Amino acid sequence: MDLGRGWRKKWIWGGGWRKKWIWGGVWGSHPPVSPQSHNGKAEGTFQVTMLPGDGVGPELMHAVKEVFKAGNVPVTFDEHHLSEVQNTASEEKLDRVVDSMKESKVALIGKIHTPMEYKGDLASYDMRLRRKLDLFANVVHVKSLPGYQTRHNNLDLVIIREQTEGEYSSLEHESVKGVIECLKIITRAKSQRIAKFAFDYATKKGRAKVTAVHKANIMKLGDGLFLQCCKEVAELYPKIKFDTMIIDNCCMQLVQNPYQFDVLVMPNLYGNIVDNLAAGLVGGAGVVPGESYSAEYAVFELVRRGSPRGTVPNLPVRAGILGGLEYHSNMVSDAVKKVIKGGKVRTRDLGGYSTTSDFVKSVIDNLHPHYGA
Repeated sequence: MDLGRGWRKKWIWGGGWRKKWIWGGVWGSHPPVSPQSHNGKAEGTFQVTMLPGDGVGPELMHAVKEVFKAGNVPVTFDEHHLSEVQNTASEEKLDRVVDSMKESKVALIGKIHTPMEYKGDLASYDMRLRRKLDLFANVVHVKSLPGYQTRHNNLDLVIIREQTEGEYSSLEHESVKGVIECLKIITRAKSQRIAKFAFDYATKKGRAKVTAVHKANIMKLGDGLFLQCCKEVAELYPKIKFDTMIIDNCCMQLVQNPYQFDVLVMPNLYGNIVDNLAAGLVGGAGVVPGESYSAEYAVFELVRRGSPRGTVPNLPVRAGILGGLEYHSNMVSDAVKKVIKGGKVRTRDLGGYSTTSDFVKSVIDNLHPHYGA
């Protein structure tokens, strides 16, 4: 059987890393769509669930569509609109998103803004989606952009956080008037799971070290359990160096000497803070890809909190949405890198004056002729 360029065996996560046939980031024992021919033109397409979200999200999703269309990328988007600030969110719509995800197995999402004010439900729709799909692992790859100079260049580190428990468990209540209790939940099962994910990730990606970030000196039971689980899992991976670091020191070390880090694993709240801090080292929230995984699903974040309008579109080729479409992935990735390295077209988040549309046009112009329509 000729599997074509779009088909290959790939390591995927499912309680542990294992190899399965994969097509375009969607895994399974039996690939779901027709294979590519050798000229790179896909004979079949696959579906990706899309949630544009709020703010700059819809603009960047449009950018992805334009580039994919110009490159003949065989992807169709099942688009859903979910917004708490625009009053387009409901449990029914969330269920439709979940149903779409169960079919496609992969999603591309913008930022679903969470209002500050309390409206009767503590869990945001973003959090509910994670829980319904058990998207327990968030992965942020912080890597310097070629041709874009920052104080620290040639950075390459990965931040992994558990995102289904911790301080974001939505367990808050007013015990007596004027006194609020917020519960932080840490469990052995989920701490072991995220630790194993981090070490499996390091093994698969050829990373040398995993650092567990914690505050066990103060939260001796909660963070103490998380730290103990990381230590226990580390013993199963003797080829991976393991160390620990208190969260406040970690933040300082990231600013002073980020090169000492490789893979960092931590509970929910710490990871949310640290990955935004680290994003600032390489150009801001708009240029750092985010990914969320369960045993069955993969969600790729095109935009992160704080991404302004006029942001460089974080085209999700490096994140993996085109993982099985190697031909098209290289096409788009090479064009994006060429535009950024050239330095002539830069969006405001990278210190320039170009619009997102300017950037997209430049990327399309740099798609290699033999990739064309």
